[in-house]
Amino acid sequence: MTGRRTTTFSARQGGLAIAVSLILGITACSNNSPEQGDAPAAALGSGSAPGEQLQAETPLAELRGPNGLTLTVTAAEREPANALTVRGDLTNGRAKVAVVPAALRGNDLKVRRTGPSLAGATIVDFTRDKRSYVLRDTDGHPLTTTGLSTLRPRERVRVFMQFPAPPSDTTAVGLQLPLFDTATIKISG
Repeated sequence: MTGRRTTTFSARQGGLAIAVSLILGITACSNNSPEQGDAPAAALGSGSAPGEQLQAETPLAELRGPNGLTLTVTAAEREPANALTVRGDLTNGRAKVAVVPAALRGNDLKVRRTGPSLAGATIVDFTRDKRSYVLRDTDGHPLTTTGLSTLRPRERVRVFMQFPAPPSDTTAVGLQLPLFDTATIKISG
């Protein structure tokens, strides 16, 4: 009987040791980067040297949606590969779980089959009267954040959407997301 108790006790100690090691490892790897969700959104100021203090990003726009959801657009960058990448934070501003509406996927049946996403987003080049949808990869998956179904109370998630870049003389576009406000955002790059 003593052997059995010792084995059970040793197994418990081993399990506890593994759990403590994992917690310490996660804590040690944490760098409080914005991608971790709980840290405040921040970016290095222009011309910042290493070690300079981080400053908060200035939002380009804030789009309010249903269920207490808000999309804060923090960047709209023209990429060398002729794409426009829009980045931001999707936030649940309520004290209860928010369901991310299925309408954000858009109406295209092929894209809807790929699961929850922000594929319903569009940009509008007002100068040329042209609307562009989120780009897709060779398998038909949208080039945007996917897998969003619910957000916990006060949860903030980094998101992105990639569109065909408008001509270089277009410096601002309209950003539209189903069920959300529309906003004009300035393009950098």
